[in-house]
Amino acid sequence: MESFRVLRVLYDVPERAFKERLAYLAERLQLEDKLDVQVRKLSLGERMKCELIAALLHNPEVLFLDEPTIGLDLVSQKRIRDFLRDFNRREACTIILTSHYMQDVQELANRVIVIDKGSLVYEGTFASLVAEYGGGKQLRLQFGGDGPLPDLSAYGEVLGSNGRTVTLSVPREAVAETAGLILQTMPVVDIAIEEVSVDEVVRRLFEHGA
Repeated sequence: MESFRVLRVLYDVPERAFKERLAYLAERLQLEDKLDVQVRKLSLGERMKCELIAALLHNPEVLFLDEPTIGLDLVSQKRIRDFLRDFNRREACTIILTSHYMQDVQELANRVIVIDKGSLVYEGTFASLVAEYGGGKQLRLQFGGDGPLPDLSAYGEVLGSNGRTVTLSVPREAVAETAGLILQTMPVVDIAIEEVSVDEVVRRLFEHGA
């Protein structure tokens, strides 16, 4: 709390506005019972949330975030992403975020900029990035029985197998037809149609740039 009060003075935030703003941010980030705890006694996730409160107390028009979920557990990562998404919608604050966690990018970014060794290699929407470098979709096929797995090379690119499960890459326009043919002619017990992972999309982008 003492740190927040110092920031109130530095940014010349009126006392009433400060209290209202702090109460709102602490409630949204579930930190109401931590405001009087010493910083060194807070967990990493709690400290990260406090950093967000400190950055937002004076109601900035632009918020810069550098790896905001790094080192956090999955639950804390999701809570911070949910907060940032809601805050952006409610207050129209521009958020510029850098992250190596593709989940951050996928869930939060409307506009994506990819930089490789100081050079701009992509700029556009996340959907356009996936469409341009995502390639086809993936069919994850689980086969019954205990015989040899069928040869699927004629249906697409076989990406790998794990036990009785085979992952196949198929052009987007051929997904429905290919899945239908495989289901009709092979002993498939389960099938999942998935987008290529975001990590794979970015890997292809870097390979393309290289």
